[in-house]
Amino acid sequence: MDKKTRLSASDVKLIRKETTHQGYFRIDRYNMRHRQFVGAMGPEISREIFERGHAASVLMYDPDMDLLVFIEQFRPGAYAALSSPWFKQDGSPWLIEIVAGIIEDDEDPGDVVRREAVEEAGCTVDELELISHYLVTPGGSSESMFSYCGRVDASDVGGIHGLAEEGEDIRVFTMTPEEAFNALKMGHIHNSMTIIPVLWFRDNRERLRDKWRRRP
Repeated sequence: MDKKTRLSASDVKLIRKETTHQGYFRIDRYNMRHRQFVGAMGPEISREIFERGHAASVLMYDPDMDLLVFIEQFRPGAYAALSSPWFKQDGSPWLIEIVAGIIEDDEDPGDVVRREAVEEAGCTVDELELISHYLVTPGGSSESMFSYCGRVDASDVGGIHGLAEEGEDIRVFTMTPEEAFNALKMGHIHNSMTIIPVLWFRDNRERLRDKWRRRP
C-alpha cells in the first residue's frame, strides 16, 4: 500500500456486533477485520467497546476579571483507579475539572455546555470558541469530547451546585490563569478534559482578553 494512502472506515469489515452489558453505561462486543498497512486484510479481532455517548465541556473565562472557573467533584472512575500502584496512597477521587455534560439525541454540543454551566456552576455562558473535538480513549471507547472556552461573568461564582436527583455535589471556584497553570504544573489537575483546554488557554489568553473584554 502507498504510504500516502489514508485508511478509513471503509477498510474495516464488521463481522458481528452484540451488546454484552446494558446498565448505566453500555458495552458492545465487536468482531471485525481491518486492512493492514501492507495492504491485505488482517485477522479477525474481538474487542469490547465502552459506549458512553459523546460529551461537551467548557473552560469558563471572565476576561474582565481575568479569572477561570473550575469545579471539583467526586469521580467513581478516579476512585477505582486509586487501587492501582501507579497512584499515591494519599490520592483523591475528587477531581478539579471544567463543566461538562453528555450530548443527548439531536442536541448541539454548544447548547450542552450552556445548560451544564447553569446546572453545575450557576454561570451563563455568553460567547463560545471551539478548542477541539477529540477521541477520549479510542482504544476501548467510542466517546468523543467537544471542548470549548466560554466567556462568563465570574463576579458571583462560588458555592455548591449540581442536580440533587442525579447525586451531584459540585464545588465551584475560580483561579487566576497563573494559579491554574501552576496547578497543572504541580499535578493537581490530572484529567485530559481539563488539561487540554488549560494548555490551549495558555496560548490564547491575550487574544481572548482582547476579543471578549468589555470596553469602557
